Amino acid sequence: MHYDPVESLPRADLLRLQAERLRKVLENAQNSPFYRERLASAGVRPEDIRTADDVRRLPFTTKADLRSQYPYGMLCRPKDQFVRLHASSGTTGSPTAVFYTQADIAQWASLVARCMFATGMRQGDVFQNMSGYGLFTGGLGMHFGAEKLGCLTIPAGAGNSKRQIKLIRDFQVTAVHIIPSYALYFASFLKGENIDPASLSWRIALVGAEPHTEEVRRRVEELLKLKAFNSYGLTEMNGPGVAFECEHQTGMHLWEDAYLAEIVNPETGEPVAEGEIGELVMTTLTREGMPILRYRTRDLTRFLPGDCPCGRTHRRIDRIAGRADDMLIIKGVNIYPMQVEQVLMAMPEVGQNYLIELFTVEYIDQIRVKVEIKEEFFEEDMRALQKLQKKITDRLRDELLVTPKVELVQHNSIPQAEGKAKRVVDLRNA
Repeated sequence: MHYDPVESLPRADLLRLQAERLRKVLENAQNSPFYRERLASAGVRPEDIRTADDVRRLPFTTKADLRSQYPYGMLCRPKDQFVRLHASSGTTGSPTAVFYTQADIAQWASLVARCMFATGMRQGDVFQNMSGYGLFTGGLGMHFGAEKLGCLTIPAGAGNSKRQIKLIRDFQVTAVHIIPSYALYFASFLKGENIDPASLSWRIALVGAEPHTEEVRRRVEELLKLKAFNSYGLTEMNGPGVAFECEHQTGMHLWEDAYLAEIVNPETGEPVAEGEIGELVMTTLTREGMPILRYRTRDLTRFLPGDCPCGRTHRRIDRIAGRADDMLIIKGVNIYPMQVEQVLMAMPEVGQNYLIELFTVEYIDQIRVKVEIKEEFFEEDMRALQKLQKKITDRLRDELLVTPKVELVQHNSIPQAEGKAKRVVDLRNA
């Protein structure tokens, strides 16, 4: 049973639909001065699009392009037709602003409802949105999707853990939206309040906004006593609702009737071999107000081979392996923070928090990993701690191919925030 019949459309029909919608997107994009010039320079016209693969003839769009057109340069409709905007934080320059018409909002809500349905949520579920509202897309995006599905929706917002618990208990919440670092924090908070998560009514957690490993997902499920579903979204593609796991949890179905996805080599821009990790590139197929062509997400993933047991025909992507621009280079080796998390979260002695610090010794970049150890393993026996420190160091070295300095710290000693966790601190120019 699927939320929308298009989810099980035969591949050949889905590809024809993509080609048809891509032609319409190009026609619409001509209304943007930015894309009109870009497409003319590339010599591509809507009638040149015959198959979905013809998307490769289009130029890439980057975050720098969106910032250069801030605030209104990407619009394909008159300003009075837009009803909402969301934006990135813009801490390193102009933010990227994304605009929505009424039709865009409705389409976005339908995609998010489709995602929720795939996890097992249904009309009548009580949904608590434990993420921030405002310019962040995760708040209103999930909110409108839950209402579209027919759920009683509680806009709890982020933080204030005692209030979150009261709402969950009082209204018998069955599904929540929560970011992974806060989920781990919340598990510790429940333990501190002597609340057994198994006593709560929830059964589903929609987990997103931060990349996280399979080990973190397992830990969230074990600690909170529910099923946690991985999701993928980004502001430039509406926000949440781009790709989501179904009940089988075998990768995230990317909704190909709304997005045309490619995976390319981050350096060359050329397609990678099937199943190989590369940079995800996305084109909107249904957004009327501000379509975006071949957007370089900088997120690294791969298409998963084979079919999903659920019967959905839309391709699945693997969980995000890292970002092309989050890559660390230490002693000539490429390292992604997610590799560190994957090792640490698979070890029973390790607590919920860690911190990667980059520093320099005699002009050579070094990496230090501060690791919280669970109370029962943080013994006064120095030899036991040294043995554990060596064990963690060895496993990280085997994964990273460089030897980090590992520092064991007590449980809850690394500062935590109720928002996104900061996992990397660069001290090299401090």
